[in-house]
Amino acid sequence: MKGVKVAVEQLQPGIYVQLPLKWFQHPFVLNHFKIKTVDQIKIIKSLGVSHVMAVPSKSDAKPIPMSDLVEDTQDETEVEELKDELTLIKEERMQKLKSFKSDLGRTEKCFQNSMNHVRNIMRDMRNKPAQSVDQATKLIDDITDHLLNKGDAVLHLMNESKEDEGLYYHALNVSVLAMLLGKKKGLGKADLTLLGLAGLFHDVGKLKIPAQILRKTDPLNAAESNFLKLHPKYSIELLVTSSNFEDRALKLIEQHHEYYDGSGHPLGLEGKELDPLSHILSVVNNYDSLCHPINIKNAKTPFAALAHQFKVDKAKYEEDSLSLLVKLLGIYPPGTVVELDSGQCALVISVNLNKLLAPNVLIYDPLVPKDEAVIIDLDENQDLKIVKAIHPSQLSEEVFSYLNPRMRVNYYFDHTDKA
Repeated sequence: MKGVKVAVEQLQPGIYVQLPLKWFQHPFVLNHFKIKTVDQIKIIKSLGVSHVMAVPSKSDAKPIPMSDLVEDTQDETEVEELKDELTLIKEERMQKLKSFKSDLGRTEKCFQNSMNHVRNIMRDMRNKPAQSVDQATKLIDDITDHLLNKGDAVLHLMNESKEDEGLYYHALNVSVLAMLLGKKKGLGKADLTLLGLAGLFHDVGKLKIPAQILRKTDPLNAAESNFLKLHPKYSIELLVTSSNFEDRALKLIEQHHEYYDGSGHPLGLEGKELDPLSHILSVVNNYDSLCHPINIKNAKTPFAALAHQFKVDKAKYEEDSLSLLVKLLGIYPPGTVVELDSGQCALVISVNLNKLLAPNVLIYDPLVPKDEAVIIDLDENQDLKIVKAIHPSQLSEEVFSYLNPRMRVNYYFDHTDKA
C-alpha cells in the first residue's frame, strides 16, 4: 500500500492510516485501519507520534489542509479513559489469541498422533491385515466419539506434511472430512464409523500399483489409466482377508469413484443405485484430490477446488452432499489465502462450522514478527471482511514466507474439551 506522510493534526474519519509503531505499542487491533471515529483520532494523537502514513487508495476522506486546522485541546482524562478501554479490549483479544494458539497446538498433537496410527496401519496392511483393521477401527471409534461429544466443531489447518507420504495424509483427510460431513448430515455413530473406515482404506489398494504410475506427472496412457482404476478392487482384496471389516464399508470403497450422473467407474452406477454414504465419500475424495493431484503444478487452492466442484463437476455429485461440503469448509476453506478490505493479505487457518463467513485468519503484518503473527476472529472483528481469495503465486516472496501457504492442505477438527 502506497502511503503519504500526514501530521496527526490533519486526521479525520475516513482516512486509512498505518501507524509507525509496533503492534504492542498501541491499543488498536491492527497497525493498519480506517479511522471511523473522532475518539480514534484522539488516541492516535496521544501515542506520542507526530505523523502517520495515510493511504489515499484506501481512504474515503482527505487529510485536513494545514490552513484549516484549529487549535486542538484534548481532555487528557477522557483520552486516557478511551485508551484504557481499548487496551482492555485488546488484552482480552490477546488472551483469546493465546488460548486459540494453545487449542491449535493440542489439535496439532492429536492430528500427528492420528497420523502415526495411519502410518502403522498402512505399513502393516500387506502382512497383518486383520491387525491393521483392528487398529483402524479403534482410531475411527475414538475420532467418532470426539465428534459426537463436541458442540460446534472447528476445522483447523494443520502443518505441512511429508510429500512422500501423500497416500497416508490423503487417507486421513478424506476420513475426517467424510465423518465431519456425515455429522453435518445428522448421521449416527454406526454410519460415521463406516464412513471413517471407508475413507481411511479407500485408496489402500494403491499399495499394489507400481510407484512409477502413482508418481507419473505426465498424462497416463490407456494401459496405465486402466491399471490405476483397479485400485478400488485391490483395496477390497486386501480388506476381505480381515473377517471383521464391514461389508457395507467395502461397498463404499468399491463405489468411491462412482458418480451421481453415472460417469464414474468401475460400474458406471448412478443416482439411487449408489449407497447414500458413497455420495459423501465421493465429494470429499474429489475435493482433496483436486487440492493434491499427482502433478503438484495442477494443484488447486482450497477455494478454487470447491469452486471447480460447483461450476464444472456439479453433475457428478448428489446436490445435498455438495452443498453440505460448502457448509463444512466455508466459502473460504482453511488453507485459502485471502485479501481483506483493509488491503492486507491473510491465511484462513480455521473455520467454525456455525460461522462460515467469519473464519480465523492469520494476518500478514511486516511490523509483527512471524512467530507472533496476529490471528483475527473475523466474527468478533466485523470491521474486517474478506474481499477475495488470492492464489499463493500472486504473493510477494516476503508475504509468501510469512503466511506459509501449505502445498499440502491437511485438516483436523478441534480436540479441546470445550463444548
